[in-house]
Amino acid sequence: MDYIKQVEEILKEVEEPILKKSFASLGFLKKVDFKEGEAKLELGISDLSYKELYDLENIIKEKIISRIEGIKSVTIEWFLGVLEHKSKQKDFVLPDVKNTIAIASGKGGVGKSTVAVNLAMALKLHGAKVGLIDADIYGPSIPIMFGVNERPMVVNRDGKNKMLPVIKYDIKLMSIGFLMEEDTAVVWRGPMASSALKQFMSEVLWGELDFLLFDMPPGTGDIQLTLSQTIPLTGAVIVTTPQDIALADARKGHIMFEKVNVPTLGFIENMSYYVRSDGSKDYIFGQGGGERISKEFNVPLLGEIAIDTSIRQAGDIGKPIVLADPSTLASKQFMEISRNLINTINIKNISSLNQSDLEIII
Repeated sequence: MDYIKQVEEILKEVEEPILKKSFASLGFLKKVDFKEGEAKLELGISDLSYKELYDLENIIKEKIISRIEGIKSVTIEWFLGVLEHKSKQKDFVLPDVKNTIAIASGKGGVGKSTVAVNLAMALKLHGAKVGLIDADIYGPSIPIMFGVNERPMVVNRDGKNKMLPVIKYDIKLMSIGFLMEEDTAVVWRGPMASSALKQFMSEVLWGELDFLLFDMPPGTGDIQLTLSQTIPLTGAVIVTTPQDIALADARKGHIMFEKVNVPTLGFIENMSYYVRSDGSKDYIFGQGGGERISKEFNVPLLGEIAIDTSIRQAGDIGKPIVLADPSTLASKQFMEISRNLINTINIKNISSLNQSDLEIII
């Protein structure tokens, strides 16, 4: 009796609650084992914190037990299901990376690197395999924010020297800061900086990743163009603050990515407000800017992040706030934003699936 095929048929009838497609069509069934009347499944879902996961699990168990002869119990191990952004060019440059995301801003000073670091950490805490490239060649922040002071190892693969990313908190990292002497400034023309970014993609052994994030320099210059022309990005996330001057530059960032056919996955409003001791909010930089720009371009507002001294303190000691203190408001906001980003990317990637992709992978 072909138990696996029967399980596949059952999962064609069960809808993944976030993406509204069957588990079978999404390829979220990773493994099935049968032993002495028990079935063990590894099954993906877009949101592991889905509030009705227990009920969904029971529905699947009941279907399997009632319809497959000889199965008396079912165990389901859930994992984060991430759909791949399909692209032949990406498969050539980064073959084992499912999604590439630029974390960008139209201007400096909006906390983009802090957001990128905590977003990478939050995605990891959700169960994703994550890498982060410090694409801000002139002002690398990743070594300090992750507390890394080491050089990447070089190995020989197929007769070519390749770098291994530095790993911290189970996140794979690469930065020009790992390769330079301390307190040394990068004084390069644009083409040299662009060449370094290309090397970070093609000459680093990233391995299997669900998400590879790029902490971009501010503005709309050479690095942004190099990245968009080297690989077809899954999309960009644009960080802004609420005030009009920041929003004006965020608009430019969105328009720039639009011109090079990179979709904006969402906006993140950083430094949205300060929470006073009595619990009231002080909107230091204005209110509602992220929501306005989101509606203007019909692009999701992934979330807002409050001003919190602990975010800065955690960055200074090299431990992202979502890991250093998960109980803070900011940590919870980063976790919610990363959850929204995962779902946004999965929904976007559904449209790129073709019939040959809608098969179970065991």
